[in-house]
Amino acid sequence: MVALPSLRGLQAFEAAARTGSFAAAAEELSVSAAAVSQLIRTVEEQLGRKLFHRVNRRVVLTEAGVEMLPRLTMAFQEIGSVARDVGDAFRPRLVISVPPSMAMGWLSERLAGFVASHGAADISLRGDDDPVPFDHELIDIRLSYGPHYREHPTEDIVRDAVYPVCAPSLAGAIKSENLAGLPLIHTDWGPTGASFPSWRNWFEAAGIEPGRAARRGLSANSSRAALDLAISGLGVALVQGIYCAQALEDSRLLRPVARALELRQPYCLTIPERSARRDVVTAFREWLIEECRRAVKSPALIAASF
Repeated sequence: MVALPSLRGLQAFEAAARTGSFAAAAEELSVSAAAVSQLIRTVEEQLGRKLFHRVNRRVVLTEAGVEMLPRLTMAFQEIGSVARDVGDAFRPRLVISVPPSMAMGWLSERLAGFVASHGAADISLRGDDDPVPFDHELIDIRLSYGPHYREHPTEDIVRDAVYPVCAPSLAGAIKSENLAGLPLIHTDWGPTGASFPSWRNWFEAAGIEPGRAARRGLSANSSRAALDLAISGLGVALVQGIYCAQALEDSRLLRPVARALELRQPYCLTIPERSARRDVVTAFREWLIEECRRAVKSPALIAASF
């Protein structure tokens, strides 16, 4: 095998020849001008050819230098392209599946915090109803309401509650614990979803006879839609703490009464074994658990608890 000249020396020559200055090459390579000069001398010795004529304080390319420059420039550009492609190829990929209401606002608003803390990744955020096809969609981590996936490693991470919430504009119409005279916003997850606590459940827990109020009003098929309707001032909604905590902290919503209803099941995280040892999955799991727990323990939820 033919002995190759110093790669660092060739890089110094290419930078000096392209910029026309040892000083400019030194700045580009973050070394001193003297180091550039020495690197080039080493390459000249290894090649047995002069690459620059040194005239007073100027340097001029020799014929050998003129011949080498365009080929070296192309070579270093190609090396740079390969390095970028390899770096992109090994950028971590993460497929996250969460309930649609969480994907539409709660998690999408927070993902920038994860990227800022843990570095860029190719993230696919999916809003899915249960059940989800883990292997077909290569899902790395799934947050669900209830333990749907015991065939994969699953952990309970937090138990939430639903809270009556409304816009501040409705506060004056509320008397004591009786919400029966106010417009109510209902949430129905549909026949395939888990049973969401109803207003009838809430009135029964409060010892209040709701009459027809428990059936009247607006209805939404997602928690996110119910939350948005409440913020718009269209009524009082029963919303999970994980979703409404930020709006309560920002005073876009308030809790007109103290009574809350604990959800029947916890939120669970499922990570298939093929993903469990990946660093990016481990980091996201820890981050997501902390975000969920911070939301359900918000002072805005705890302060007025019954």
